[in-house]
Amino acid sequence: MKTKRLVISLILLNCLMCAALAQDFQGKAFYQTKTNVEVNLDDREIPEAMKQRIRERIKNRTEQSFELEFDRTTSVYTQEKKLEAPGTQSGVRMAFAGMGGGEYYKNIQNQTYANQTEMFGKMFLIKDSLNTWEWKLGAETKQIGNYTCYKATAIRQMDEEMVTRMRRVFDGNTDSSKEKTKDSTSQGNGNSILARIEEPENVEIIAWYAPEIPVSQGPGPYWGLPGLILEVNDGRTAILCSKLVLNSQEKLKIEAPSKGKEVTQEEYDRILAEKMEEMSERFRSGGRGNGARIMIRG
Repeated sequence: MKTKRLVISLILLNCLMCAALAQDFQGKAFYQTKTNVEVNLDDREIPEAMKQRIRERIKNRTEQSFELEFDRTTSVYTQEKKLEAPGTQSGVRMAFAGMGGGEYYKNIQNQTYANQTEMFGKMFLIKDSLNTWEWKLGAETKQIGNYTCYKATAIRQMDEEMVTRMRRVFDGNTDSSKEKTKDSTSQGNGNSILARIEEPENVEIIAWYAPEIPVSQGPGPYWGLPGLILEVNDGRTAILCSKLVLNSQEKLKIEAPSKGKEVTQEEYDRILAEKMEEMSERFRSGGRGNGARIMIRG
């Protein structure tokens, strides 16, 4: 009887120790991201020097470095700051408005996030509920660094209203009261460098997570798997962990960002679309020719 009690006590003690370790588990993950952007600069009126500046600007915007600080319940995903090249064209800047940056804080216990991001020189603080990913866990594995990672997939459904609004902007039809009559593959009547951004309405997300790292965290909006997400690919953007630092002596202090105008995600998307419409109008009124197209494809 005493032996049985001793075994039970040891099991309970082990469970308590594991829970304590999980509670205190923390670390830093460093990620590299790359977005596949197809650039078609077919307007002969655009000087070659300008085309080269556009390509360099796009590369600078589509290849980024991030740091994720995390513990069991919270994380903050921060973009590494880069110096802006002089003479940046406002049109190219417009193409990537709202494309990351700032700080992305997640509290997976409360299932909320706070995304501090800048749009056209103004800081916003987007606060909303986390997306609940419906992950399908697979048996396929691959090695990422020292960790055996398992594959998981999910489907991200695009906001139809947002996609329609963006396509209307780049097709040159900014009158929201009119129904769109042209086929989505048409050229539109815009004269700007950005004649169109195309994106699939539903996207398959492929993630690779490490069960050896006992946190349900990941880069950006990704979370909800039984282990830290080390790699994500949505067909156009790949995110890969390049370095991990776990349980260092330095105690991390993970705090939610607090600067910027507080809005919901829906409010932010609406403001972004309105600003892009304004920029599109400026391009159409100030240029000639068919311009160039930047298409984001999966």
